[in-house]
Amino acid sequence: MDEAASVAEHALCLRSKCGSVIVKDGEIIGEGYNAPPLDNLEFLTCLDEYKLPQKFKYDRTCCVHAEERAIMDALKKNSEKLNGSRLYFIRLDKDGAKKKAGKPCCTVCSRLALDAGIYEFVLWHAEGICVYNMDEYNRISYQYVEGEK
Repeated sequence: MDEAASVAEHALCLRSKCGSVIVKDGEIIGEGYNAPPLDNLEFLTCLDEYKLPQKFKYDRTCCVHAEERAIMDALKKNSEKLNGSRLYFIRLDKDGAKKKAGKPCCTVCSRLALDAGIYEFVLWHAEGICVYNMDEYNRISYQYVEGEK
């Protein structure tokens, strides 16, 4: 979690600083932070001004998620090691301190992680570190209702 927090410090999102690392056999094989797409110099800062309809059904951010970026990093550098790996995710508060996570909620990231062969997803909850089987994480994400903790 400390490594994921270190990565999160590089996040460019104006609303939330998140970081992820993917680990296999004790080695970090991919890392990522949330930020707008980095290949387009026009969008190097978060576009927090997106005006979305109240019931917008999909991802409400302009940023690539930390989990997505960590998976892409691992695919570029260590694709042969992704199968059976573990993804750690952390969010930082406005002062840069690690923030406890709510329930699994991102079906975009859970589907991508499943497809990439990631076996487990790790979050830090109030009751401690929780390791989810990736299928379990995906199922719980589909049950998420905004506003519930």
